[in-house]
Amino acid sequence: MIFIAEIGLNHNGDFNSCYKLIKKAKMAGANIVKFQLGWRDKPGEINHINFEKLKKLHDWANEINVEIMFSVFHKEALDLLLKFKPKKIKIASRTVADDLNFVRNVVSLKLKTFISLGMWQGKDLPIKSENISYLYCVSKYPALDDDLTNFPKNFSQNYHAGYSDHTIGIDACLLAISRGANIIEKHFTLDKKNKTIRDHLLSAEPDEFATLVDVGSKLSKKIKKNI
Repeated sequence: MIFIAEIGLNHNGDFNSCYKLIKKAKMAGANIVKFQLGWRDKPGEINHINFEKLKKLHDWANEINVEIMFSVFHKEALDLLLKFKPKKIKIASRTVADDLNFVRNVVSLKLKTFISLGMWQGKDLPIKSENISYLYCVSKYPALDDDLTNFPKNFSQNYHAGYSDHTIGIDACLLAISRGANIIEKHFTLDKKNKTIRDHLLSAEPDEFATLVDVGSKLSKKIKKNI
């Protein structure tokens, strides 16, 4: 199992809070902490990350001993990230819908690439490549039960390797694991009541994320033993 803590913009523009978010996510069992590079990224915006800040995020992750990953939204963000020689990269649903040529360029780098399909309307996969892991996703914030009518019945028998979650709580993540998902991405926050951005509401706080990792890991092991 891979558990990705999507910190995203839940730092609320307070860059120094990223250290605590990374540390708490690691303590909660996250295998990967993830940020967004290139979204609401102009100077003065909530998520402006330049070279110095990007280096600091990598330094903090190295200090805390957790892998760091970024969603990239445009060429400038990708070029900046490549200076740090990433092992993995994430493509958000909106990028697949808005700029498929850019996605093709990212995939061509042959890095391990996670792609969410929440906004993809095509009948076939947008790109076929061995370095891609596709994630089932519903691009609503939050996604409600009625939005999950096409939730995969068996992840091991379709093209979704995992699930990128936008629901409230962790039950949909556990459902995905019970159906064979090997990758779970869940938004992560220190305070679900924070209203700076909408993502806090659909995020997991540290204790909730720790429960997801604990129960989800045990569930996955039982499934793999055919229990």
